Amino acid sequence: MFRHGDTIVAPATAAGGALAVIRISGPEALAICDRCFHGRRHRPLAAQSGYTAHFGTITDPEGTFIDEVIVTVFRAPSSYTGEDTAEISCHGSRWIVSAIIRTLLHHGARPAEAGEFTARAFLAGKLDLAQAEAVADMIASDNRAAHDMAATQLRGHYSDDLSALRAELVRLASLLELELDFSEEDVTFADRTELNGLLARIQTEIDRLTDSFSLGNAIKEGVAVAIVGEPNVGKSTLLNRLAGDERAMVSDIAGTTRDTIEERITIGGIGFRFIDTAGIRQSDDPLERMGIERTYRALEQAHIVLLMTDGRAPLPSDQTALLGQLATDGRHKVALLINKCDDPCAPSAQQEPVPADIPTLRISAKYGHGIDRLTSWLTSCVDASAIFNGQSVVSNVRHYDRLHHAAATLTEARRALEESLPTDLVAEEVRDVLRTIGEITGEITDNEILGEIFSKFCVGK
Repeated sequence: MFRHGDTIVAPATAAGGALAVIRISGPEALAICDRCFHGRRHRPLAAQSGYTAHFGTITDPEGTFIDEVIVTVFRAPSSYTGEDTAEISCHGSRWIVSAIIRTLLHHGARPAEAGEFTARAFLAGKLDLAQAEAVADMIASDNRAAHDMAATQLRGHYSDDLSALRAELVRLASLLELELDFSEEDVTFADRTELNGLLARIQTEIDRLTDSFSLGNAIKEGVAVAIVGEPNVGKSTLLNRLAGDERAMVSDIAGTTRDTIEERITIGGIGFRFIDTAGIRQSDDPLERMGIERTYRALEQAHIVLLMTDGRAPLPSDQTALLGQLATDGRHKVALLINKCDDPCAPSAQQEPVPADIPTLRISAKYGHGIDRLTSWLTSCVDASAIFNGQSVVSNVRHYDRLHHAAATLTEARRALEESLPTDLVAEEVRDVLRTIGEITGEITDNEILGEIFSKFCVGK
């Protein structure tokens, strides 16, 4: 997967800012820096203590000045990677960053692969695999809920929960293995009722973690909100109002929106992914029909549906039917938005009955009336209290798959106990659960899986 024992370098910040950071890590990191760094105190970095910063200049292989820099030294094993590491803070010019990296490569470093710094931290035991994956989630988080969820995992709370489950399973497995060692003597070391109770408690916790995936994944990817309705009822105007920008084109011409438009917006610390859809109506225009088909696909993917109508006209019967269908499918949170209520006190022309369990919100997307009530309702649809309170919530598809497999295996183990099947069959199911949980935290690893995980990281992390 990764080459070990050499020294790697990569930019740790995006190019083009006022300042940039270049990270170099490995056994020769400080020696390589000393070949091009000239500190004011003329003492080599290799002789400096960890957690110290040093001002000086960097020159290219010909001795030509590149930039004034500050080099921060981190000594093994007390660095992010567990190796000797240096972070070079320089001016953010793309040319300067490239010139410094070229110089470090000339003196013996090699370019880091995607995620290689964090992979080294994992291999050095600085992080377990679940924590390493949380690093990428922290970098990608763009709202409080996504950040808090990743932070809980990065701090090890999630891993601690899994380790506690695994420790109980290890105790159970050791008793079963002991019985297998004395199988010819027909000795029982583990009370079957107690074992079944233990498996039941473990399965309850695994089921809780598995069930949290729907929330965790929605928070990580953005809670999908589809804005649907007939053409020209103000869907694009609402998207622009929520985004605070002219994100979608608005026109009095019906059918202007031919395709879905997505916008990520943070409300109440939660990331929502709003999908402005083509108006639903009968049309002979092939492009408009394609847009309407995508509207129905967006409905399938959405967690929340906002059905918008024009408050100046009666609610069309087909929209009432769509409301009823959405209300009964149990897969969506649904609200009816009566738009173009520019006068909040004016009566609405809506006459068709609306299902009692669907909230009706009168708004003006153009002037902003009722938008606060809408955003409050949206945040009430997402119970992020567990995330904000630091509880473990599963957001990673790989973790969900492994936990789902562990839950199914635990069911088989309990069935084997209840049916008094041979101890070796029960023990094998328990071993499978142990392996599966170990794959989440990295106690059991596969190089191909590790390569897939770290390939999704940015190069400098």
